[in-house]
Amino acid sequence: MIAIGIDLGTSFIKVSAYDTVAAVCVAAAQYPEKECGIVSREPNWAEQSPADWWHHVKQAILLLHAQNKYDPAAIGAIGIAYQMHGLVCLDEHNQVLRDSIIWCDSRAVEIGNQAMNAIGEDYCLNHLLNAPGNFTASKLAWVKKNEPELFAKIKTILLPGDFIAYQLTGKLSTTVSALTEAVCWDFKTNTVSEKLMDYFGFDASIIPEIKDNFEIHGNLLDTVAKELGLPAGIPVSYKAGDQPNNAFSLNVMKEGEMAATAGTSGVIYAVTEKLFHDVQSRVNTFAHVNHLAANHSLGVLMCINGTGILYKYIRSILGKNLSYAELNELAAAVPVGSEGLLMLPFGNGAERILGNRTVGSHLLNLNFNIHTPSHIVRAALEGIAFAFQYGLNIMRENGIQLSVVKAPRANLFLSEVFIDAFVNTTGLTLELYEADGSIGAAKGACAGVFMSEKKEPPLLAANAVRVIHPDKQNLYDDHYNNWETELKKKLQ
Repeated sequence: MIAIGIDLGTSFIKVSAYDTVAAVCVAAAQYPEKECGIVSREPNWAEQSPADWWHHVKQAILLLHAQNKYDPAAIGAIGIAYQMHGLVCLDEHNQVLRDSIIWCDSRAVEIGNQAMNAIGEDYCLNHLLNAPGNFTASKLAWVKKNEPELFAKIKTILLPGDFIAYQLTGKLSTTVSALTEAVCWDFKTNTVSEKLMDYFGFDASIIPEIKDNFEIHGNLLDTVAKELGLPAGIPVSYKAGDQPNNAFSLNVMKEGEMAATAGTSGVIYAVTEKLFHDVQSRVNTFAHVNHLAANHSLGVLMCINGTGILYKYIRSILGKNLSYAELNELAAAVPVGSEGLLMLPFGNGAERILGNRTVGSHLLNLNFNIHTPSHIVRAALEGIAFAFQYGLNIMRENGIQLSVVKAPRANLFLSEVFIDAFVNTTGLTLELYEADGSIGAAKGACAGVFMSEKKEPPLLAANAVRVIHPDKQNLYDDHYNNWETELKKKLQ
């Protein structure tokens, strides 16, 4: 069987065809050619069009077929991974009412803070495991407050992956995992939080049918199958947010295991069986893909909004004719510490690790007689690695044991300078794998088909292609300490 995996990212849609018998990816494609834009009509706002997502998914699948590396008739399942925390609003005809307010949008921070105070910190942290913050439920509350006429038309809300599944199948559904990332799920009662819904004035009917991650979420519509050259009736058998899916793709499924990504945002995702919360909600806890009411499996997520997006910005400033590989070569031309140049990478909205504060990105200690573009590139990569260390220290404060982290060999983990800075600043051993979100989604689709038939899914784990141990932490310690001192000044 061939499984198709769809990864709905912020910058691109990527799709992969995965041969579940040979356990290999046989083809991959992404769309569009240029990175997707983010609409920011006000400072710290971030929106994207769900219609654009769907168009891009279809184009990516057609590009995948055009490679002629598999028989579309052999496709037996579809899985979806998606950018987390986004809000999609549908009317009574299941038409989209507005652009999606996506994960890095900060407009609802104060609404979330007010909800925390009104509902009670004890309830939020012990039942929701998070402050409402600027997550999906708070974003919907912003719509209710600021766009009341539009809010009155809302019949159903979806997360981004739920929307793509609906377009494929015509069926509306979500998952417990998705509702935890929306921060409207009560872990103690194992239901949608009545307390939060009542406070915001949301009718429970706006939540669609709730399914497991590994379950049949619907079957491919005949019209969509014909348009995309796929067999009609293929099951969509897996949906998960990008970070739980990344962990699944790396076989990070048990207590103490940890995954990382460094794409548009940077994430550390540690699995625990405990109903964990950080009292300051600087790191967040969501249901993992294998979470059950009777058998907890949770992902503690530390997120940095400004990682790959900072590197993209640096590239645009220095000249778009430069490839990312050439940027990495520039960075390697200067020594560790960038000769005193420091960069804070927090230019993509409110940062949870900073208490939902918007600090902005800053280039510090710039000397016109010393520093070159190479220094700027290296300072950006080191600044991102330092931000990881800052967030990891929050996880350590909360008793999460850290030693080894798994990551896909992709995005910033293709940069030797970043790898060196990451490993030697954090003190973690890094294992790199040939994995990505779309392959993880395809593997999830395969597992979903087997589990829906009450069968044991095949082993989908992979071996590390590279292992990097910290060996020169002393070179980075002083530079990190200087960086942290500058960050604390900004926070004060």
